[in-house]
Amino acid sequence: MVDLGLLVKNHRNRAGLTQLELANLAGIGKTTVFDIEKNKETVRWSNILAVLRVLNITVEFKSPLTDNK
Repeated sequence: MVDLGLLVKNHRNRAGLTQLELANLAGIGKTTVFDIEKNKETVRWSNILAVLRVLNITVEFKSPLTDNK
């Protein structure tokens, strides 16, 4: 299992961005970036995707019900 909050924080830091700068680039509030980094369950999926897009992080879904060979 991936710690999304830690992943976002590490990528943000490597990009040299503050939480406010990342929020502005993603078009969301600074509090939302803070909530993502703290793994709050109330963050909207669309806001998470906006942050991941800015940080150039891709999301891949795999189903255990299909053969992914």
